[in-house]
Amino acid sequence: MTEERKMEEQLQAVIDVVKPLDEAAMSKARERMDILTKPQESLGRMEDLAVQLSGINGDFFPCNSKKRVVVMAADHGITEEGISAYPSEVTAQMVANFTGGGAAINVLGRQGDVEVEVVDVGVKIDTNLPGVRRVRIKAGTENFRRRPAMSRSEALQAIIAGIECAEQAGEAGIKVLATGEMGIGNTTASSAVMAALTGYETSLVVGRGTGLDDDRLRHKQEVVTGALEMHKPDSADPLGVLSLVGGLEIAALAGLILGAAKLRIPVIIDGFISSTAALSAVKLCSNARYYLVPSHLSAESGHALLMDYLDLKPYINMGMRLGEGTGAVLAMYLLEAAARITLEMATFEDANVSNKEEDSISSDQQGGRP
Repeated sequence: MTEERKMEEQLQAVIDVVKPLDEAAMSKARERMDILTKPQESLGRMEDLAVQLSGINGDFFPCNSKKRVVVMAADHGITEEGISAYPSEVTAQMVANFTGGGAAINVLGRQGDVEVEVVDVGVKIDTNLPGVRRVRIKAGTENFRRRPAMSRSEALQAIIAGIECAEQAGEAGIKVLATGEMGIGNTTASSAVMAALTGYETSLVVGRGTGLDDDRLRHKQEVVTGALEMHKPDSADPLGVLSLVGGLEIAALAGLILGAAKLRIPVIIDGFISSTAALSAVKLCSNARYYLVPSHLSAESGHALLMDYLDLKPYINMGMRLGEGTGAVLAMYLLEAAARITLEMATFEDANVSNKEEDSISSDQQGGRP
């Protein structure tokens, strides 16, 4: 058996384990929401999140769960086409910044008591730094305007690396995962993957990324359009799409999501690049969608369409488009709040507070009026 075939079977074994949410646990959570000291559904989507978390966990979701954001880093050969306002060297420089604790994700992680794991999946400059998990598949993808971004085997290796990151997080007692990424050029790759998997026109999904002006935006759109016309990726083959026009960190994040779903760990999705990875994961395994918690609506073009396509509604809209997992870590506050509301808020009976609806029913049954 070839190594590629072994990886395909390993991936399929993970996909086969991912199941829908626990309906009984969700019903139990909804019933509890309805007897807490508040009007029913008055906490809005917070209640929906609490129910989803219970369905993932199989019971009420625990408070003070260990949380981790996994920042996958890789470079992109497509930068040769001049599609970014920053040079590819910035990827390695930012990885060093992550390990030094100076990036936005480090600040937010410290504030929220969230572990930050940095993974080198394919940075062009070898980031052999303390604190970086090194699973390099190759030194960045190829220029997919000229040739496939990577082989199917390399895409599989990246997915498996992401699955293994989730498994090791589970072994470390992590109960909540979040997706983060770093890679100059990855909005271009994400746009190409999204267009290939959804059929949306490139003009709708290709955005300004690191801050392109109108002329360079048009060039970026032409690059993606040309690449798709050349490769003709098959939307029914998500692995093939990733290998033709994707990124190593995108594939690794897709694997992280699949691994989290296998372990019944909620995974909070960050912005556009992370959501493209989520799309890839869902195309590989439809049940993976149940384990996704959408954090924020990115200002990057195409993200709103992608959220609609996945039938997800982000919880935060602050015009953010940094990446790194910053929006996902902010949303961890909401997840913790949903868990605490479920377990720490008093019921009407506990607090000796009248439930107006129940009191009204009781009075009517006795022939009186409330």
